[in-house]
Amino acid sequence: MSEIMNKKLTDFLELHPEVEIFEAILPDINANSRGKWIPAEKISKAFDGSLKIPRTTLGFDVWGRDVESWVLEDGDADGICQGDSRTLAMVPWLERPTAQLLVSMNEVSGEPCSFDPRNILQDLMVRFDELGLIPVVASEMEFHLFQNKNDKWGRPLHTQNSQSGQATHGGNTYSIDVMQQSSDLMHGIIDTCKIQNLPIDTLIKEAARSQYEINLLHQADALLAADQGLLLQRAIKGVARQLSQRATFMAKPFGDIEGNGMHIHCSLIDKDGNNAFNNGTEKGNDLLRSAIAGCLESMNDCMLLFAPHLNSYRRFQRGNHAPTSPCWGYDNRTVSIRVPADNVKAMRLEHRVSGADANPYLVISAIIAGMLYGIENKLQAPSPIEGDASQQTENSLPRYWPDALNAFENSSFIKNYFGESFQRVFREAKKQEMAEFDQQVSIEEYDAYL
Repeated sequence: MSEIMNKKLTDFLELHPEVEIFEAILPDINANSRGKWIPAEKISKAFDGSLKIPRTTLGFDVWGRDVESWVLEDGDADGICQGDSRTLAMVPWLERPTAQLLVSMNEVSGEPCSFDPRNILQDLMVRFDELGLIPVVASEMEFHLFQNKNDKWGRPLHTQNSQSGQATHGGNTYSIDVMQQSSDLMHGIIDTCKIQNLPIDTLIKEAARSQYEINLLHQADALLAADQGLLLQRAIKGVARQLSQRATFMAKPFGDIEGNGMHIHCSLIDKDGNNAFNNGTEKGNDLLRSAIAGCLESMNDCMLLFAPHLNSYRRFQRGNHAPTSPCWGYDNRTVSIRVPADNVKAMRLEHRVSGADANPYLVISAIIAGMLYGIENKLQAPSPIEGDASQQTENSLPRYWPDALNAFENSSFIKNYFGESFQRVFREAKKQEMAEFDQQVSIEEYDAYL
């Protein structure tokens, strides 16, 4: 254990002597929290190389099952979990004194595991550092808040209803009154974020019924920004559970109302801290357009990362504020990449494709890898879209899960920027998930065909 890590851990234990258990959290490729509970007196295991877990844990399918096509190839060998002391924090929504810690996977040789999403993001940060640039990242998280029970058909029940108890005609976007009605949850999230050092910016009522959005402040560390995105989702779910409610980041809980997106804002700064996209105008410079061009050119290949599940593709409907084509524009919310109107010192792009059900590490990696690709190859973006993009663009993003899987599987971009091993692990997990859904028969099929 390094001296810095040891001091952070020692300081944390001295500040919180009441801690009984640490949750050592390994985010898998689906952003599900895997790992182990560790008694407080044994937490050094997460830093000294003695915390082991099978490498294949990273590649579980969404139900936490081994992916049969590759799990036994190396005998289901162990990897080493390495704690990140920056993520030490208390877990206030649990009754017993509990702390949490994010870990990354290393090989037993000490090398970073090549298909760990945290390691992939760190590798991309190094490539930017070699160019003298630092990605600055912030995320916007949309979610639905439901009752902690389902109706007789298994569908979740809304928390936002009319005075009569019936469905409201809309979500009452930006309503302060609705926020006040949800004040226990919102204040619980704010208090939790303070305890866990999660820098939230604004909390709003979103467009759909029972839907909200919480934004994080930007970080000049893409890995830290992804950590905070994952931990914010975990905090929102935990506080909701404490209040006997259920928060979900499912992309499209209901087919007829808006889904949950995860918009990512990203700029680049140079080693002097200057915005590398800023040329003193509201249009930005050639570097900005190269970054946008790279994101557009790689967007189809990365669609499986932005929309990783069957339900993810239900977001992409006209009129739902989810972009359906690779395009960009200035201050235009119908495009996939928006350049927000702001002070030129804050010049950035907003990537609007991803659903909130996607893995924050992989989404941020896909975006900054696209930017890197555009910059390295000096690409130039096409003309920006003005007006409704859905009425002006011919090219479309993959609208169906198998099409996105096919683009991902055959992508040289994914292979070059994410690595061949990750490409295979993620592909096989998605194929297994897809096969499971292919076997299910829906109620609608019985109604139509029985």
